[in-house]
Amino acid sequence: QVQLVESGGGLVQAGGSLRLSCAASGRTFSSYAMGWFRQAPGKEREFVAAISRSGISTYYIDSVKGRFTISRDNAKNTVYLQMNSLKPEDTDVYYCAARVTAFNIVVLTLSEYEYWGQGTQVTVSS
Repeated sequence: QVQLVESGGGLVQAGGSLRLSCAASGRTFSSYAMGWFRQAPGKEREFVAAISRSGISTYYIDSVKGRFTISRDNAKNTVYLQMNSLKPEDTDVYYCAARVTAFNIVVLTLSEYEYWGQGTQVTVSS
């Protein structure tokens, strides 16, 4: 069992930056593949980025490539999402998610994740 707590959301102007953090409880954080998702009201939750257990592999949706960077610090039990050049269409609630994996792989599908945080609001003004 792992508990996830996101932080770092807020209001930023278009072109600005935010860094989201997701702190995980427990001593086996390095066993989890991690992901970031986002969701707007009335819409389905959307995959944004994923990182493997060691951090060696990452994956992004096309709309954030070159602007967002996912990383992790296993010593601090934390995964990050650095978001640069933010656009109004990035406005959403952002969630982190975790799944135990036997191999050093990224997990891309919402249904495969076992644990979720409560979300943090990101609002980008134009």
